[in-house]
Amino acid sequence: MKVLANDGISKSGIKALEKGGFEVITTKVAQEQVANYINTNDISVILVRSATKVRQDIIDDCPGLKIIGRGGVGMDNIDVDYARSKGIHVINTPASSSESVAELVFAHLFSGVRFLHDSNRNMPLEGDTHFDGLKKAYSNGIELRGKTLGIIGFGRIGQAVAKIALGLGMKVIAVDKYVREAVIRVDFYNGQFINVDIKTEPLEGVFKHSDFITLHVPAQEDGYIIGKEELEQLKDGVGIINCARGGVIDEVALVEALDNNKVLFAGLDVFEKEPTPEIQILMHPKISLTPHIGAATEEAQDRIGTELAMQIISLLKNE
Repeated sequence: MKVLANDGISKSGIKALEKGGFEVITTKVAQEQVANYINTNDISVILVRSATKVRQDIIDDCPGLKIIGRGGVGMDNIDVDYARSKGIHVINTPASSSESVAELVFAHLFSGVRFLHDSNRNMPLEGDTHFDGLKKAYSNGIELRGKTLGIIGFGRIGQAVAKIALGLGMKVIAVDKYVREAVIRVDFYNGQFINVDIKTEPLEGVFKHSDFITLHVPAQEDGYIIGKEELEQLKDGVGIINCARGGVIDEVALVEALDNNKVLFAGLDVFEKEPTPEIQILMHPKISLTPHIGAATEEAQDRIGTELAMQIISLLKNE
């Protein structure tokens, strides 16, 4: 059987699939040509990340498709229910990239509280002529230790974020529609560990008490999680991180809140308009930016590839 990894797959994933008797094709096929390529090349499995979309038209046009796999967590680029109604397996890898996304959250947090994103822009331009001025401009940094981190969405990634926050000495509060309570285990290098019990609370409480807020929720169909009204409920000088999905924050309202100093800084890995974010976002001096790379570490990609391979082999081993 043939597997089309249209958005790429790790070498470990390819090796595992080939060992299981599958032929892996890593040719990048344009979105409008995907259905034709699947049918022409007798593809049984298509693997995607966030770039390729598998909608109803592809599902209808490709009767030989047996599995749609998403390398990562969110499956908003796949018509999941429709695919499953047609007897197609839809799989993802929810446990593989949590740590990588969580670490990126803190990359943005550290960048924001110490102005690294802006300093890295200005030092090459003015560091040799306005060194003292830049030093003064970046002299009022903030420590994360002792501050309160509000986590909106307390699934695997949210809990991985909590582990790092606890290790830094932060207070963690969280909200989630489905998770009432979680035991966060923080492991240390010498085999010791601590368990911290965190009970989720109402969203209003997270808004009111958080010094920093990070979002870990799927794409929303009914509006923003944080819009203009919600921004007004936050602490003055709050920092906001979004490494989840574009569209969970109202970017227009966010820019306004940054400009009037309601929000101290933002860290964005995802955007309302991908792959062409608004210029007001890209050029804003108070926003730390990355191009949707939350799961883009070698370790996460290895885990994703291997996990996808194991699921595919298990599902199709008897066919």
